[in-house]
Amino acid sequence: MSSTPPSAEKRPTTFTHHGITVEDDYAWLRADNWQEVMRDPTVLEPDIRDYLEAENAYTTAAMADTEALQEKLFKEMRGRIKEDDSSVPIPDGPYAYLTKELTDAQHPLLVRTPRAGGDETVLLNANVESEGLAYFKLGGASHSPDHSKLAWTADRKGSEKYQLNVRDLSSGQELADQIAETTGSAIWDADSQGVFYTVLDDNHRPCKVFYHKLGTDQSEDHLVYEEPDAGFFLGVGKTLSGKYILLDSHDHETSEVRVVPADSPKASPQLIAARETGVEYSVEHHDKQFFILTNRDGAEDFKIVTAPTATPGPDHWTDLVPHTAGTLILSLTLYSHHMVRLERFEGLPRIVVRDLASGDEHSIAFDEEAYGLGVSDGLEFDMDTVRFSYSSMTTPAQVFDYQMADRVRTLRKTQEVPSGHNIDDYRTRRIFALAEDGERVPISILYHKDTRLDGNAPCLLYGYGSYGISIPAGFSVTRLSLVDRGFVYAIAHIRGGKDKGDRWYRDGRREKKINTFKDFIAAGRFLSLENFTSEGLIIAHGGSAGGMLMGAVANMAPDLFAGIIAEVPFVDVLNTMLDDTLPLTPPEWPEWGNPLKSEADFKTIQSYSPYDNVTAKDYPAIVALGGLTDPRVTYWEPAKWVAKLRELKTDDNLLMLKTNMDAGHGGASGRFDSLKEVAFTTAFALKIAGRMQA
Repeated sequence: MSSTPPSAEKRPTTFTHHGITVEDDYAWLRADNWQEVMRDPTVLEPDIRDYLEAENAYTTAAMADTEALQEKLFKEMRGRIKEDDSSVPIPDGPYAYLTKELTDAQHPLLVRTPRAGGDETVLLNANVESEGLAYFKLGGASHSPDHSKLAWTADRKGSEKYQLNVRDLSSGQELADQIAETTGSAIWDADSQGVFYTVLDDNHRPCKVFYHKLGTDQSEDHLVYEEPDAGFFLGVGKTLSGKYILLDSHDHETSEVRVVPADSPKASPQLIAARETGVEYSVEHHDKQFFILTNRDGAEDFKIVTAPTATPGPDHWTDLVPHTAGTLILSLTLYSHHMVRLERFEGLPRIVVRDLASGDEHSIAFDEEAYGLGVSDGLEFDMDTVRFSYSSMTTPAQVFDYQMADRVRTLRKTQEVPSGHNIDDYRTRRIFALAEDGERVPISILYHKDTRLDGNAPCLLYGYGSYGISIPAGFSVTRLSLVDRGFVYAIAHIRGGKDKGDRWYRDGRREKKINTFKDFIAAGRFLSLENFTSEGLIIAHGGSAGGMLMGAVANMAPDLFAGIIAEVPFVDVLNTMLDDTLPLTPPEWPEWGNPLKSEADFKTIQSYSPYDNVTAKDYPAIVALGGLTDPRVTYWEPAKWVAKLRELKTDDNLLMLKTNMDAGHGGASGRFDSLKEVAFTTAFALKIAGRMQA
């Protein structure tokens, strides 16, 4: 193991777009055969592999003084997990279905029990299926409507290419029906005779939905729908009523849905509403109506409309829940007698239950300053109970069953923390930082009651801020290892997410993307101003698009941060958005802009793309983590970024690249192996903050 940082070879290349010439000395780290590498990592070019492994060796050497701490943290985090655990059973017909975890087991078991009483049956043991594999991730698993078969998928490379299998539940044997390189979900027809699935094209884009009748050759599969636009991803689902298959084409701002009767799998798909740029909608079904959640007609924070199943086009849409500015409708679930919607107002979620017959509504909310709330889709349409989960940064997750007619809430499960967790030992707060343009940026905060808020506490500040994704202020056993050692843990709910409605999202994308980065910096400075921490004591943390945030703020405000944790960071934004062969590029153009066609978009992206804006100056300590088979943020993005930082930075602060050579975007697949990765980044934060002995 080398204690000397590797130095990547410079191989100058240039390209020109819109009359603008860009130099890229590390473009060679992008493997020309990247599609093959996703399928078989052993075909990676030796010079690229040598560089990645040299960086891994350096990271191991640089973190050698934390190995005992990492092991301690791993055992600590594992001790907070109930290893022999199970989910709350979900009823469906004659059975109730659940997942179980076993002591020392990395992967779950899928189990069912007769509702009338009797022994449980293990339908699938993912630990058995993963034996001998460096990587294994269970994808979707769904039982047939007649409960006789199980369709399940698994990714064995980390490249998000899932093989579809069908298991006979009476014998436990796999049927001959096997389909490679699907997206990971399989949807049953009404008669349990076949499944709908989505396949990936050569550029890893989900583009076709097929119907496979069991017992037939895959070559005979019926093409249900093919998405003609490379900028749209295609998915398949099913209404809870079980009556319709949903074919959903979408990018990040536009959607289009078709339906197929579940009992007529080869029927021609029926279009709900033709795609209009900027118009999104999703569909559910009840009786002779479709219920549609949409932002059409200026409903920025969405509304719910109904339409007849026979004529579902927009001309026949009738408002059921009108648009209310500032109240974002996140989702809707339909049961036989009730509609449930999840909303967010000022960053806090609530559940609203509507009686379909009377139209009466009531809401479910909680009193803590910051919390997370989620609605679980059931398996049965004809039921009067909705299941939801609640947690806060201090409160472990709780699962409730709620009788919608009687308004009775029943606690079904509370997350156990075997090593112990006293809620009263912790404090959670919700404050607002003032952004540069006057916007109020919510920040969720967790700290130990004994931590003095005098400006001397280190802080881990987490952020994401893209795609409209909101980060819930929920419970995490892993972050307690920092908080118990005197850290303040904070989540900045920055623009680019939908924490304060759809406007909050649109004000942090494309030409307004800079707001995302400025909001995060404002959050850090406000935490310092309020004495939760001080500038120079903050460890910033983000992954994927949040990793782009890490690269941007490292360039813009390096003195604010002691360290940066960038997981699978999207840092080579300009090059990626110029490469239309990459899996996500065309569907991402609505989010970031299209620099191939637009000079303005090119200049906007170039102005903040982290890799393109690395300069000769001091940077905080940085660790970047990548995955060799990652199809979302390709391994070469963090590799190029670190290579350029190592060349140009003027400080002696720690800079490390760690590439998982056996995994992709999500890192290690096993629940304990993934904890080791969390222990590693936690040890980095403690090392940089000088708290290794705490």
